[in-house]
Amino acid sequence: MAELNGKPVEVDQLKNLALTNYGHFTSMRVDDGRVRGLSLHMERLTRDCQALFGTELDVERVRDLARRAVPSGGSITVRVTVFDPGLDLGHPSSANDPHVLVTSRSAARLPLPALRAQSTTYVRDVPSVKSVGLFASLHHRRTAQLNGFDDALFTDAQGVISEGGTWNIGFFDGDHVVWPEADCLVGVTMQLLKQAHEHDTRPVRLADIPSMKAIFATNAAVGVRAVSCVDENTIPETHTIVDALRKQYMDVPGELL
Repeated sequence: MAELNGKPVEVDQLKNLALTNYGHFTSMRVDDGRVRGLSLHMERLTRDCQALFGTELDVERVRDLARRAVPSGGSITVRVTVFDPGLDLGHPSSANDPHVLVTSRSAARLPLPALRAQSTTYVRDVPSVKSVGLFASLHHRRTAQLNGFDDALFTDAQGVISEGGTWNIGFFDGDHVVWPEADCLVGVTMQLLKQAHEHDTRPVRLADIPSMKAIFATNAAVGVRAVSCVDENTIPETHTIVDALRKQYMDVPGELL
C-alpha cells in the first residue's frame, strides 16, 4: 500500500523524493489498530517537520491518512514519510509544502533472533532528525553483512558508541540498564523503555563491551532484540534483563491510531 495525501501515489510524485532524498519519517508497528508510543511518533513528526520545512504538521490528518493503511486486525508496519514534492535542489530553503506519504509492509514475527553487530566509525548527519537520507546507514550495514555480521554499530572517533543503523542500543552492566550518552536519534521504543525501567545514561565505549552482561537493540518494528556479538566480543543471547525489558515493552498499552 502506498498513498500520497490519501490517494494512490504516482511515480512522478516520488521523483523528487528519490532524487533529492530530503524529508523525514517515522515507522510504527500497528497491532490490532493500536500503536505503542503513538503520541511520541506524532511528536517526532511534528518536531522534524518544523526542523526541515519550518511549518506545522497536522497530526490528526496524519493519523487519518495512516489509518487507511491498517487492516481491521493483525499486525502491520506503517511508515509515514513527509517530504515536499516541489523541492528545488538549488533552493531547498523554499521547501515549505510537506506532503504525507503512507506506505505499509508486513510486520516481523517477534522476537527476532539475536543480532550480530560490527562497529564502524560514523555519526549521522543531524542525528536528532529521523531523516530519509539512509545512504550511509545502508552502506555500513551492507559492509557489515559482507563481513559476516547482521548490521553496523556506530561509534565516534574515540570509540564512544551511539546507535545502530536503524536502532538504538542498550546495555546491562550487571547492576543497571545503561543507555549510551552520545549524539543519536532517540527512538520511540527507547523512550518507552526509559519510562518503564530504571536506567543510567553515560558514555559507553567499545572497550566496555567485554564487561557487559547483556546488550540489546530496540526499535518500533522489532521491540527489544538481543545482541549476541559486537566485533569479536560474544555476549549471551539470553538474559533475564532482556526478557524483562521485552515484557515491559510488550505490556505498554497501545494507543488507538
